Amino acid sequence: MAAISFFTESVTYNLPQKLKIKKWLKASIEKEGFKLGELNFIFCSDEYLLGINQQYLNHDTYTDIITFDNSEEEKLIVSDIFISIERVKENAITFKTDAFDEVCRIMMHGTLHLLGYKDKGKAAKALMTQKEDEHLGYRAEAGLI
Repeated sequence: MAAISFFTESVTYNLPQKLKIKKWLKASIEKEGFKLGELNFIFCSDEYLLGINQQYLNHDTYTDIITFDNSEEEKLIVSDIFISIERVKENAITFKTDAFDEVCRIMMHGTLHLLGYKDKGKAAKALMTQKEDEHLGYRAEAGLI
């Protein structure tokens, strides 16, 4: 069952290096002591993600990512992660980084939420950023950089 899949909704986006990204994400999950079940990344538009945010979280704001933890077992990753590719591209410009690097950061951010990391509050946000940076560093092991 262990699988990472990529989909699109209301956008045209082709994620490069899919096999290497899968290897990197699976290794990161295992390094944190979790097991991969099923992890779906759905790349979508701002408007599509806004609709999800309104419908499921009662938030009327744009966001770059929404992570749904569907696991019924502890330490098992089963999730759908929705990512606004429009917002990610804007973030890349704002933070003066490469769009692919920003996509990787956002995918890892959602994955880290599934691994128990939070980003509310200064200390939690600092730890989340530290873990993002740490796991982004593992991309070389997967041949991504």
